[in-house]
Parts: sequence; C-alpha cells; structure tokens
Amino acid sequence: MTPARPNEQNDDGVRGTISFVSLGCSKNTVDSERMLGLLAQEGYALVPEGRDSDLVIVNTCGFIDAARKESCGVIEEMLERKRDGRVKGVIVAGCLAERQKDVLLDEYPEVDQVVGVFGREQIAHVSNRILGGLHEQRTLFRPAPIQAQDDRARLRITPRHMAYLKVSEGCDRLCTFCAIPYMRGKHVTKPIELVVDEARELARDGVRELILVAQDMTYYGMDLYGEPRLADLLRELDQVEELSWIRILYNYPRHFTDELYDAIAGAKRIIPYLDMPLQHINDRMLKVMNRRHTRAETTAIVDRLRSSIPNLVLRTTFIVGFPGETEAEFREMADYVAEAKFERLGVFTYSLEPDTPAAKVPGHLPDDVKEARREEIMRIQQPLAEAFNKTLVGRELDVLIDGPAPGQDGVWIGRTYADAPDVDGVVLIPDAGLQTGDLVPCEILDTQGYDFVARSLALPSRRKRSRPRPRKRPGPSLTILDGM
Repeated sequence: MTPARPNEQNDDGVRGTISFVSLGCSKNTVDSERMLGLLAQEGYALVPEGRDSDLVIVNTCGFIDAARKESCGVIEEMLERKRDGRVKGVIVAGCLAERQKDVLLDEYPEVDQVVGVFGREQIAHVSNRILGGLHEQRTLFRPAPIQAQDDRARLRITPRHMAYLKVSEGCDRLCTFCAIPYMRGKHVTKPIELVVDEARELARDGVRELILVAQDMTYYGMDLYGEPRLADLLRELDQVEELSWIRILYNYPRHFTDELYDAIAGAKRIIPYLDMPLQHINDRMLKVMNRRHTRAETTAIVDRLRSSIPNLVLRTTFIVGFPGETEAEFREMADYVAEAKFERLGVFTYSLEPDTPAAKVPGHLPDDVKEARREEIMRIQQPLAEAFNKTLVGRELDVLIDGPAPGQDGVWIGRTYADAPDVDGVVLIPDAGLQTGDLVPCEILDTQGYDFVARSLALPSRRKRSRPRPRKRPGPSLTILDGM
C-alpha cells in the first residue's frame, strides 16, 4: 500500500496502516486504547503482526528494570522489521519514552518519533507527519495535565466483555521505591460525571466486567473535591444497569471512610473483591518506604473490611528485600502473611530504580537473599490460597467466560468474582454451549492449584454483540490488533 500524504487518504479510504504493541499495566492499556481510537478516527487501518505496515507504535512500560528490558527488546524487534522493509516507521510512546526522554533517541537513533505519556492525544498528528516525510521534530512531550484526560472513544484491546476504566491519573504518594510520579505526574481526579459517562459508553459496547484502576484509588477526589469521593463514585457506577461486575483495584490503605465501607457492602454490582497493595508490614520499613501508614492502621482497615463486606476476597502485594530490611523485619512480614490469610497475594523482589530515593538508602541486599525471601513468602501463601479455594468447592457461583481453553475442545476458561484477569486463577468448564462473555451459574467441583474446575448449572445470561472485536496476540504483554 502506498501511504497517503498527511492530509489525504488512499482510494480505499485508508490514510495508512498501523500495527500496535501495548506493554505494561492496565493504565497503559487505557492509553493504548485511546491512541488507537484517535488513529481509527483519523482513517488508519490496524493490521495484525506479521503483515507489512506503514507504522508500528510501541506503547512502552518503564516501571522497573524487567519492564524496561522487555520494552527495549520490543523496540529492537520493531526496528529490525524497519530494516527489513516490513514497516516504514517506528514510534515509541508511553512510560519508557517519558522516563528516558533525554537518551532514548541516542540509544535507538532509527526510531522515527518518541512520544511521552501525555503526548498521546497528538498520536495521529505524529503519524501523519512521519508518513508525510516530516522527520525534523522527533520528540513530543507534554506536561502532566492539571485536569484529567478524557478516555472515551477508545478502540479496546481487551476482550469485549471486560474493560479497564481509569478514574484518576498520577500519584501524590512519592513512595521511595516508585518512579511513577516522575512519569505520570501528580494525582488528577477524573470528575464523577465523566467517569460515569465513560462507564455507560463501555457498557453500551458490551462490557460486563468494569475494572476500576488508578495509581491511588482511595485518594480519588482529594484534589478536585477537597475530600475523598470514591464512595460517591461507586454509588453512581452501581446504577449502570448493563454492567454485571465492578471490580476495584489499587486501593491504597488510607482514606477508607465509613461511607466507603457501606458503599461497597451495599452495592448490587460492586463485587466483594479488593486489591490493596501493602508492600510491607513492619513500621520502620513502611516509614523508609514513605508509605504513610502503620501496621496498626493497616490491620484496622483489614479487620473492618472483613467484618463489613460478606464473602470478601482481599488481594495484596509485598516487596521483599527492600534496602536495609533485616531478617527480623522480614520475619515480621512472613508472620503477618500467615496470620492475615489473604486470599490472593503477590510478592516482588525490590528493584533498584536509579532515579528514586530508595536507590540512596543504605543496605542494599544481594539478589539471592531477595529471591530466597520471595520464595519463602510464596511458600507460606500457597497453602493459604489453596485452603480458601477449597472453601468454594460445592458452592454455586457466577462465572464470567473469558474464552475457549487452548487445545481443549469444548472446554472454556472463566473467572469467578474472586479472580481478577491476568493476576489470579481461572475456572475450567467443560460445556460446548458456552460463548466468550457469557455469565453462567456454575457449581465449583474441584481445585487445581490456584484454579478451579466447574460445571454449568443453567443457560448463561448473554449480551448481544454489534461488531467484531480486535484480537490479542498470544504471549505475555504484547497486544497486536487485527485489521478492522
């Protein structure tokens, strides 16, 4: 295909062809979908991996070293395609672009354009310029906005029946190990009415499970309204009748108000699943991390959540091997994990980030010590998670069907309310009559490690489909869209 000039389209009405690779977290996924929506409106056709395209856009992650290495590997792969003549231009966008704005082009001089996190709204303009042969301006960075960006009119890359919705951008916490505020700016709340409008738009597009994301969910509203307003937002979202489930992620252990406990407990569509990253439990470690809460405050919130919300599933994450973490402080964490019995839990080894305050904290630990501590926490957690899963055996639970099980005819993969996509377990259901996006009542028959086996008990409830969806590329982290 011969590319059109920046302000022209070809005879088939297509301005140009684009492949897209989306890396990183769910917040980055929303940014990718917004960029894809803007490109589609501009007349670009999206093509699957393996086909030639005019441009390829890599929306990168720059959070920790492993994520940066993955992003750099994909950039190198796409530049190799450019050398082979399979693509004409490579655009690097997102968090790695923002974090390494001063050096990225030096490291990858063949990249055509670098676009920072807040340059996403100009992605179509950037693409037009590259296809028009205008290469003199190769970077585009914008300051963090003082008002939340509008994420409507997205072209989604998640399955049709589920979507992420950002309720805010950025973070004011300044945890000493985290570089996110440097990449995504200060906390900016998206107004309640805008969040609800976006939720309704997603529901009309077939979404059944709406997953709320933010860097700091419970801080929602503080900058815009002068007080936490997450409870008010949840009550409004709970009225969107087309939705079946609303799942809340990234709840920092502060600003849990009486209203918030009541809003979650009394909701029709907000499922009793909360993600609350704790990172540590020892008071000295929490202070060095600048987490701004104590063990006593944390346990009070956990106890109140469990007493207020029936059938609650709590997910958390911890960081082991933080600089200066003593054996006794680690042991306190291990004992707390055994005591608290979180239904879902993840563990990360501390990753040294050169431009964060934690990099200057004395007492960095060897990798083998950090890895041994991670493995010990997971050894404690595994039987706890399995014991909780066994309490669900014999129960009737709704299961949301995510798709067919690879290599197993007539078997489908779904999730109960207790499991978030990509981070928790799944349910295997032998039933040839199911479809992706069905919500079906099932009896949980057995467990397989972190997963379940179930049988369907009745006909599923089903949403009508109005148009085909893009498909994901198999494999971790990479999302490539098929042509529209």
